[in-house]
Amino acid sequence: MPRPETVHLGLAQGLRACAGYLFVLLLLALPVCAQDRVAIGDRYYLADLPDNSKGAPLIVALHGGGGDPAQFRRASGLAAEAVLRGYAVIFPAGSSRRGGDRLLTWNGGYCCGYAARTGVADEAFLKAVIADAVSRYGLDPDRVFVTGMSNGSILAETFAATNPRAIRAVAGVSGSMDAAHLKLRAPVPALLIHGTADAMVPYGGGVGEDSLTRTDFASVAQVVGAFLAPWPGPLARTDRRVDHVADDGTALAISDWTDGGRPRLRLITIEGGAHHWPGGHKARLTSGKTRELTANGAILDFFDLYR
Repeated sequence: MPRPETVHLGLAQGLRACAGYLFVLLLLALPVCAQDRVAIGDRYYLADLPDNSKGAPLIVALHGGGGDPAQFRRASGLAAEAVLRGYAVIFPAGSSRRGGDRLLTWNGGYCCGYAARTGVADEAFLKAVIADAVSRYGLDPDRVFVTGMSNGSILAETFAATNPRAIRAVAGVSGSMDAAHLKLRAPVPALLIHGTADAMVPYGGGVGEDSLTRTDFASVAQVVGAFLAPWPGPLARTDRRVDHVADDGTALAISDWTDGGRPRLRLITIEGGAHHWPGGHKARLTSGKTRELTANGAILDFFDLYR
């Protein structure tokens, strides 16, 4: 089987590309069960572990606003693919006024919902979740990665900006942190995936036409600038375009800013892409989808560079 970078980003052509995409669909269909549900105060996280979790790297995966750990785990399919690569994956729960798993949100600063309005201490919660998972399962405390979708992406990026030495790398999908007010305290490798047709968190910033909040979101360009700012010296930029799937109405513009042969920042712009986790359940059923990549493959390929 080709290396993940070829399957998920290159999608070389023909049967090779189809086989890679069908493999991802098969993984999404498999009944992967969380191995544990762990209470942290009045909240919890779900955990999926490799066969040998001792010393394994950890991925913290944050659901979108209105979602919950089980929903995000099922819809993304991230756990199945990550565990195969030797990662442990935990899915923490946001909070809501009603409690339970209804309309959970994260406090990412300027968004979103109940968590942001009431100033829930989500960064402290994530630190507690990470510390618990590392101790409980014997994971490597120096190999922690964070990712998220939408509101979860906003918090993932925010956490990386304010706690850069606590994680190895961050990946955000369809969410933009408050780059106008957040300055990274140290460099953090980052992957950003965002669609130009996103009507919830607009690629160019501002209030989304379909947004459930009235947040004036930062543009993707502002987030890119924030993550590039702390890197010392100039980074070499390379750009490429991927458009192998002729009938899905999307293409990828991929920009890498590299130093020492590794991308310190990778931006994957999905031209025509909507507010989705590419390759996930929702992305396969609604408009604005792309078959040019899967978020899981792109994220794991990037994290692999820093594990």
